[in-house]
Amino acid sequence: MAVLPVDVTAVATTGQVGRKKRGDGKAATGFLTPSMLGLLAFTAFPIAASLIIGFYNWPVIGSRTFTGLKNYETLLTSKEFHTAILNTLVFVLLYLPLNIVISLGLAVWIGSKSIKAPGLYRTIFFIPAVTPVVANAAIFSLILAPNGLIDSLMQTWFGVQAPNFLGSTTWAMPSVVMLSIWQGFGYNMLVFSAALDAVPASLTEAAAIDGAGTVARFFRIILPLITPSIFFAVVLTLISSFQVFTQAYVLTGGGPETPPPRWWCICTSRASSSTSWAWPRPSRGCYSSSSW
Repeated sequence: MAVLPVDVTAVATTGQVGRKKRGDGKAATGFLTPSMLGLLAFTAFPIAASLIIGFYNWPVIGSRTFTGLKNYETLLTSKEFHTAILNTLVFVLLYLPLNIVISLGLAVWIGSKSIKAPGLYRTIFFIPAVTPVVANAAIFSLILAPNGLIDSLMQTWFGVQAPNFLGSTTWAMPSVVMLSIWQGFGYNMLVFSAALDAVPASLTEAAAIDGAGTVARFFRIILPLITPSIFFAVVLTLISSFQVFTQAYVLTGGGPETPPPRWWCICTSRASSSTSWAWPRPSRGCYSSSSW
């Protein structure tokens, strides 16, 4: 029976590779440890602590009292909670598709051959995304408030008053959506611009040679190729839209007698209801409707 020779060098090399992999694991653990500690300290622990506190009447100063499910029962039976949930869903349904469509449309326009300085336009459109939300909301308040920019222009040009955008149960939600789109479309525009730049020009050129028009090339070639970026933008925008609070609270003060979007802001509104603000808010009018 023939005995096959054993390659000692190959065995030694395999052992060295295994030891290197184990060493890489230790290095990876060292690099990941700071991020994991931050995740545990600032995300996992607050979530667990908030769930535990939910079963108590836990004042800032004083002893806590166990209440069981009473807090959750009060929340789920609250009319304000139901209204806030409805407002949040309406906001998401309006904001998400408009943000994606506007961002993608601007990215396609900026990437067209007719634009001479695409980098300049990307920078201009991205500026609102890095501007503080409170500053953007304050500017929009001056524009949309009674006797503001839009109201003054309509009275000067047409002799009629503009709607009370910030106090009307009809216009409050569109105003918040408009501000949020202005604040957030720049990020998705950059994502889509990068995806469009990554589409091989040879594919679109070949389709053009075969007789495909501009619309056909976009929907049959470009759009399918950038679907991963669209999915990424949709997921992030969906998460951020459910977390919206600052725009609604600063712009409308919580809406015409209703909570702003984001269900947990009810507690924030109640906690800050007795706090005096350092800057004046524009008049929003008085309406009797209980929902936007």
